[in-house]
This record gives sequence, structure tokens and C-alpha cells, in this order.
Amino acid sequence: MYPTGGISATIQANRLRAEGMGSKEHALHFSNQDYEALKQECLESGCLFEDPCFPAEPPSLGFKELAPYSSKTRDVEWKRPTELTDDPQFIVGGATRTDICQGALGDCWLLAAIASLTLNERLLHRVVPHGQSFQDDYAGIFHFQFWQFGDWVDVVIDDRLPVKGGEIMFVHSAEGNEFWSALLEKAYAKLNGSYEALSGGSTTEGFEDFTGGVSEMYELRKAPKDLHRIIAKALERGSLLGCSIDITSAFDMEAVTFKKLVKGHAYSVTGLKEVDFRGNMERLIRIRNPWGQVEWTGAWSDSSPEWDEVDPSEREDLHLQMEDGEFWMSFSEFKRQFSRLEICNLTPDALSEDSLGHWNTMKFYGAWRRGSTAGGCRNHPNTFWINPQYKITLLEEDDDPEDDEVACSFLVALMQKDRRRYRRHGQDMHTIGFALYEIPEEFRGCQNVHLKKDFFLKHSSCARSETFINLREVSTRLRLPPGEYLVVPSTFEPSKEADFVLRVFTEKQSETEELDDEISADLGDDVRISETKKKTLHTTLYEGKISRTLMINQCLYICGFLQDEITEDDIDDSFRSMFGQLAGEDMEISIQELRTILNRVLSRHKDLKTDGFSVESCRTMVNLMDKDGSARLGLVEFQILWNKIRKWLVIFRDFDLDKSGAMSSYEMRLAVEAAGFKLNNRLNQILVARYAENEMIDFDNFICCLVKLEAMFRSFQQFDKEGSGEAEMNINEWLYLTMCG
Repeated sequence: MYPTGGISATIQANRLRAEGMGSKEHALHFSNQDYEALKQECLESGCLFEDPCFPAEPPSLGFKELAPYSSKTRDVEWKRPTELTDDPQFIVGGATRTDICQGALGDCWLLAAIASLTLNERLLHRVVPHGQSFQDDYAGIFHFQFWQFGDWVDVVIDDRLPVKGGEIMFVHSAEGNEFWSALLEKAYAKLNGSYEALSGGSTTEGFEDFTGGVSEMYELRKAPKDLHRIIAKALERGSLLGCSIDITSAFDMEAVTFKKLVKGHAYSVTGLKEVDFRGNMERLIRIRNPWGQVEWTGAWSDSSPEWDEVDPSEREDLHLQMEDGEFWMSFSEFKRQFSRLEICNLTPDALSEDSLGHWNTMKFYGAWRRGSTAGGCRNHPNTFWINPQYKITLLEEDDDPEDDEVACSFLVALMQKDRRRYRRHGQDMHTIGFALYEIPEEFRGCQNVHLKKDFFLKHSSCARSETFINLREVSTRLRLPPGEYLVVPSTFEPSKEADFVLRVFTEKQSETEELDDEISADLGDDVRISETKKKTLHTTLYEGKISRTLMINQCLYICGFLQDEITEDDIDDSFRSMFGQLAGEDMEISIQELRTILNRVLSRHKDLKTDGFSVESCRTMVNLMDKDGSARLGLVEFQILWNKIRKWLVIFRDFDLDKSGAMSSYEMRLAVEAAGFKLNNRLNQILVARYAENEMIDFDNFICCLVKLEAMFRSFQQFDKEGSGEAEMNINEWLYLTMCG
């Protein structure tokens, strides 16, 4: 997999993607395990592979119903196929739908997807690589490849399978000695953290992870009139199809209807056919139950009388294609009995029967982070604008002579990442969706802009996802006139954290890009004391011509401590004494002295929430202002620093909208911009993570944030000698910058 662990890892991952890593030809190694290298090690050592990343131990089974020491996992053993049968085979006579029988795990959605996969040998062998067996160079190691959130991933496993009472616990083959499906399920369980993480889901999730395709969902009670043509074309193109019956309560889950259909259960659609029945053409659809049993008993079921009136040769042909658990039913009955149809189109151009040519595809990797980019849906106007924003430019209308409307077809698919892996921590899928806005004329052609709150208060969405729903992916097909549109993906509620992939498929030529503020800083000019005034002050101080009290007052005045409303009476004796002792006649202030002075002055501002400046934050301030490397501030340096703090205090109060003494993290983003710093989403995420607590930022952290920003911008300017936006430095300069920054 890509490296993980922070911003540097993200930068490296983006570089690897640009080099082709994650493509089907260059799949990523999950957990950095290289199948060929590991297999060679095992063959040379003579030892069978034991996977340290997914060990044959209770935690690999699950965390709740399949938790260690639970009744369902008691007496579980892990055995290799070579221990279960004398003649284990990887695949016998090709992979077929009967190889997939469900075990004691609620992953029928996954098995329905696997069953559909067996209908397309080319697709199957993208997921199940050739050349694996229990005979040739057997080393107890196997591998499978899955599409995960935009990348192909190669997953290595050992072949130790969970067994209870002598039977494989989960998916197994009806053949008894065939193990490709059980090993495939284990690899997918490893990818998602455990077997139990696979319980419950949508067939489209499995479809997409086996193909990298894009899915659509049809509610059968609102199905389009040409649904049969869409299904026929999808089957013809090798698309994967699944269907299910909604449940109305927990008691319905896997309840069997009187005609033997199972509610809340995922089925595969495996065929569509028309037959001559009583002089009319009857449209039939073939369905498969991944249990391998429990079949429909209504009209057109295996032994129903309707077959008696079909030409014997045609009847025999259709029945010869049947497998266990598979049955025919009329298409009209299918639409009445089932609730939902899911289609995974293997290529974007297969999205409907009438689609012609290849669709343009774009992919973006984004994140919702609490306090910075997790703004929730439009119901939350104060925070909605902080969500990531993407621009779609639709350039050409569709070629459809039967449609008078000038419009462009496109599909938006929003997928949240890795949520199954968080189940063991009590988390699950977020409720997600997206909204689209027409970009007004004043913002057209702009890229370096992140639209703010006022825009969304004044403009309504022109399209949106059909619903916000707690599925891994939400996708919607849309038609809009040519123009520029803004896509805002979000969770339903604010502050829900997740990584996501946004995919956009457009039928004709289009342009897609992320909208984000350009990084810049308006540093302005330092306000300095005139040389004459500075010289006069130092002469006065060092010649001892004024009293200590007067010296303190004059210093405070020059440094901006004393404003019009503050008089000498406002400075108490203890502060005068402290300042004189700390600063001394040389007017040099150390880091610790700066902290003491600032916190003493800050204590007078009762309206500000703060726990005071830390030593580390004062060190950052000194490093920003210190020009001679003494780690101390002279009078002028201190004066400039305090002028900055005074200016930033005004900004802080302006953006503390509720006058609570602290700013929310989204108020902070606007305040940082008002201070002259424009940052993109990723940098705003970093600031919130480092300087905010519970999405709130107090005054001292706000000042430290701005000091750090200014220091880093000024350092960059020193190294960007040509003003090109790129800086070069050697190792000494880099270490000096990072150690002192």
C-alpha cells in the first residue's frame, strides 16, 4: 500500500500514483507484502507461509459476534486445505457459481458479487490470478487483487482457514475439495480487517472492488420503462448485477416468503430471456441465491407447470444452464417481488443501453476533517462552505436527435474509504451525499478560489445526489446544460471524519478540477522606530537620565502596550519591578522573559480565553523576530512583535462572532485569511489539528499559529531567491530551518 502517517506520506502517495502505481499493471502491495518474494522465501526454506499481518488467531475472525471467546468462535481451528482433504484443488473445471456456498457469515452481498464474477472469466482472473495451485510450487501462500478506492491492491494470505466441527466456517465450494472461493473471501476479510467486518453490505460494493467499475442502483417500483433493455445490455457487456428485497423490521432479516424468496438477502442476476408462451413472448429473468439452495417456488420456478407449455428444446436448453440455487421468474414478477436492482458497469461507457462512445473519467482523493473540511450538508449553513469543492466544466451537449433539450450527461460517484476497518472501534458508514451549484459569472474560469459562506446563502443547488445515505458510495446520473458547476461532497452532519474518493464521468469532453485557495501571504512591511528616535531612546536609557519607572512606561508605550485608554496608573508596581528585573538596562528579552511579560499583560484581557503562552510558542516568536541569532529580543524586535500581536488581537475579536473569547475552527479559517494568509484545504486541516482543541481555538494558540505562518513564509522567501515559487536548500539550511522554526 501507499505509505501512511501524515502529510509527507500523502505527498509521496500522490507521486507514486503519478508514476502509475495502483494501476492494474502495477498493483500496490497490501501491508507491503510482495507475493513473489514471500513465496520464494518459503520455497527456499521449505516452510509453509504463515501470515503475520492476518494471523490464524481469534482477532482475525471478528470483534463482536465473532469476538475472541464468543460462543460462535469457541473451538475454532485453523486448518490448511491439505489438512482437510487428500486432494485439495484451487479451481476444479473452471470457477462456477456453485463454488460459492454461504457459511456462518452475513456476507451474502459479497457472495452474490463473486457469483456474478464467475460469469466473466476475464474479469475473474483479474481478481484471482492464474498459476495458483496446491500442486506446483505449493508454499501455503496465495494472492488476490482488489480495487480499493481508486487503486488496485494485491493481497497476500496464507491458506489456513477457520474450521469448526470439521467444516469450513464461511464460504465454501459444493465440490468439497475446491478452495479458491474460501481463499478469496479470506483475502477480502484481511483487506477489511476481519471476517466479521464483511457482515452486511451492498452487492455493488463487491462489484466495484472486483472490477473498478461504477455502480448504479434502481428502485424497482420506480424503474424506467426500458429496464429490461438496460439489464440485457449490461449482461451482454459482462456487467455485474444484483438484486434484493427490502426488510421492514429486524424480524424480516433473512425471513423466507411463502414462495421461498429471502428478505434482506443479496441475489445475483445471471440471465434474461424471452420464450414463446401461449402464443406470446414472455420475458424471463434468471436469479441465483448464493446459498446454493432455497429457490423461488412461484411461476416459472424449476418444476412449475408454465414450462409444460414451452417448446421442449427451448425448455431443455434453459434448464441445462441452471445451477443449484438458480431459478427463472417472469420479469414482471421480478419487479413486483424484488425491491432493488444494482448494476456495476465495467466501463463508464456502459452506463445505459443508449450510451455511445467512452466517457471521460476524473478521480479526486479528498478528506473530511473535523473543524476544517467536515462541514456537513446544506442544513448547516455556517459550516457547509468549508467542505472540499470541485469544479466540472461541461463543454459539449449530448448527441441525441430524439431529445430537444441541450444538455450534457454525466455521473458523479462519491465513495467513503475504509469504513469497514473501523467497525471494530464502534464506527460504521457515514451518511454521505453531494450538491451541485451553477458557478456564477464572476467566478467562471477561476481555479484558485474556495467559495465562502455568503455564496451558499445566496445560491440554491441546481442538482444533488438522490439522497444522503449510509452506503459506501452514492452515485447519481445527471443532465445539465453546458457550463461550469461546483460539486460539494459532504457528510450529512458536520464534524464526521472520513477520507473519500470523488469520481466524475462525463459523456462528452469536459474539464474537472479541485477548487482551492492559492497559497499566499501578505506580509506587509514591519513598522520600525525611526533611527533617530531609537538612538535617542538608547542614549537616554544607558546614560541613566530617566528613572526606572519612566523607562518602563516609555518602553511599553513604544512597544504598543500603552494605548490611548491606558495610563501609567494601569501598570502596577509588581509589573514595573518584574519588567525592570527581566529586561535590564540592555533591553534584551529572553524566551522565558518574553513568556512572563506576555502572560502578565494577557491576564488583563479578561474577555479572552487562554491558558497562556507556552515556552515553545514564545520560542517561535523569538525565532521569527530574532535577526542576529542571539535567541533574545531587542527593543525594536520586541516592538515589532507586539504591534503584530495587537493587530492580530483586533482580528481575533472581529471573528469571535459569539464573543465567547475563543474562535470556532471555521471562524479561524476566515481570521487567518484576514491576517493576510491564504491557505488551501490541506494546510487548514493541519492548522486545526495543531492549534485547535474540540474545534475551538483560544487567543494564545491563534497568535502562535500566525507567528508560525509568518516565520515559514519569510523563510521560504529567503530561499526563493528568484521569486519563482520554488525554493532550493541544502541539508544544513533545511535542518536550520526546521530545527529553529
